[in-house]
Amino acid sequence: MHFNIKNISLLILIVFYSCKEKQTETVSVLKLPYFNSAEFTPEWNTPTHKIPEFSFVNQDGEKVTNKTFENKIYIADFFFTSCPGICPKLTKNMNNLQTTYLNDDDIKLLSHTVMPWKDSIPVLKQYAERNQVNITKWHLVTGNKDDIYEIARNGYFADEDFTKTQDESNFIHTENFILVDKKGFIRGVYNGTLEIDVERLKRHIEILQKEI
Repeated sequence: MHFNIKNISLLILIVFYSCKEKQTETVSVLKLPYFNSAEFTPEWNTPTHKIPEFSFVNQDGEKVTNKTFENKIYIADFFFTSCPGICPKLTKNMNNLQTTYLNDDDIKLLSHTVMPWKDSIPVLKQYAERNQVNITKWHLVTGNKDDIYEIARNGYFADEDFTKTQDESNFIHTENFILVDKKGFIRGVYNGTLEIDVERLKRHIEILQKEI
């Protein structure tokens, strides 16, 4: 086959762009975006939103704060123990994550009750025992209602209805799992009732663990 200079130049150009596209695709999966607002628009530059300071109490009556998750990757969600609908699915899938990362001290789980007036420490303890919650891995927390709702809405952006209505009297009920990195930045949001989304979360945790 005869190649002239023009054909050779074209071939080199095609190979160059092909390699460039593959390189771009590879780079894109080596880093997760940041989420800085309730719209959950992925952003790749310097993050601007960090989970604010909090202080709650877990199923063993121990204080749980940001320090508990310092230099840890964690997954947060919101539930209540008497929920007959989505919460059993959330708990099941959180338990799945607990099993997967049981021996990985870099990964923690945090579940906030949205009915703190009913979900006392003893109630959370019973719920934890029924669902094989490991206290070294997974904290079920209660506390002041206003503090929990504030961090749900303005910290984790977990209340979609509030984003739309701005009605503070609304009860929070969300299926979101929120992935938070070691510096307190939100790096992903997932439907915690869907196993396929939980598997996507696991893949994203692998990426996050490899970030430099």
